[in-house]
Amino acid sequence: MSFDARSLERLQELGRSLPQPLPTPPKATTAPLKASEQRHRVETETDPEALFRELMQVSPDGTVPPHLLDRLKQAEADRRLAEQQAQRQARLQRSGSSSAGSSASGTLRPLPGRRQANGADELELYSAFQQLLLEDEDDTGNG
Repeated sequence: MSFDARSLERLQELGRSLPQPLPTPPKATTAPLKASEQRHRVETETDPEALFRELMQVSPDGTVPPHLLDRLKQAEADRRLAEQQAQRQARLQRSGSSSAGSSASGTLRPLPGRRQANGADELELYSAFQQLLLEDEDDTGNG
């Protein structure tokens, strides 16, 4: 590629006026924190009550992003499930023997003459209904 004298002179002039490369920043003296160490308590809390308190402290106007509301709902659902399982275990331990619809191991079994559940949703509904029947038995027996 050829340049005329004026263009060559102009390129050399520009070359002298171009900015110099930036100096490299000094390296950090401390190691960066891991992502797990940088997380806010709102992101790590599993207790629904404590999570709610944290959300209200973080939010100046009481609004909470949908993904954090989903975390709160999931934490509440997990707690409810754990409480139901604990109640079920306590009830089975108190009874000492298998009652109608449950085996000695604590798992539910269908009543005789009933068809088997087809899917997970149907089995879950069946189990919930059977649990309600057991609770009703306990309420009428104690009253």
